[in-house]
Amino acid sequence: MSQTASPDLLKKSGLAKKLVVANWKMHGNLEKNKVLLAQYIAALSGLKQTKIVVCAPYPYLAQLQQLLQHTNISWGAQNIAKNAEGAYTGEVSAAMLKDFGCEYVIVGHSERATAYCESDENIAQKFVQAKQHGLTPILCVGETLIEREAGLMELVIGKQLDTIIAQHGAAIFADSIISYEPIWAIGTGLAATPIQAQAMHKFIRNKIASIDKEAASRLKILYGGSINPQNALQLLVVSNVDGGLVGKCSLEAQGFEKICAAADMAN
Repeated sequence: MSQTASPDLLKKSGLAKKLVVANWKMHGNLEKNKVLLAQYIAALSGLKQTKIVVCAPYPYLAQLQQLLQHTNISWGAQNIAKNAEGAYTGEVSAAMLKDFGCEYVIVGHSERATAYCESDENIAQKFVQAKQHGLTPILCVGETLIEREAGLMELVIGKQLDTIIAQHGAAIFADSIISYEPIWAIGTGLAATPIQAQAMHKFIRNKIASIDKEAASRLKILYGGSINPQNALQLLVVSNVDGGLVGKCSLEAQGFEKICAAADMAN
């Protein structure tokens, strides 16, 4: 589904730096992580225009804190509890993530929302927990293939955003991150075209701006969904695409480095 971006798509969103987030999902062990992070540090230390974040499974947050704390790479978690504390066996709170130096947390990834039946309301609560505890939430939104083919993508994503806006207003999106991840593209190798990405990112920013222009100007919108070294540059130069959320390709240092280099070039 590759497609060259037309000149009108090659405009910057105006935000300072691109952001590339590695989502390791349920991968890794102590030894493999150590090697991969060392490769990240060596390859990415020279990037000046791109912010790098690694989101790892909970057990490895202490390792990330130890190995990344004096580097240009930040770290975060892949999920967060919707409650601050209490009798919620197996949950991990925002305050616990802060204990391990986390700055970021992924919220509402479709793999979790589907497997664990997370509602838009639950995801909204997690988003707010992150904000209240000084974490930057990376809110994942996206549509299924059936929804896209029916032309419902804006309706679906608008509903996800409206759940948060209705409870807390649009101002909460200032200094936050939204990742547009078409569910039909995640793990399939079929990324959105630059035109599709541009349209959805524009829709998201305009929706926030229609209520709060200041919040919209301070919101980063990432693209996720089969971003790889081959399509990274043509996606990252698109208007309103402020970076990428990278899954599979973040597990191999050389490929991830190429995506980050593309982000640096696109800035």
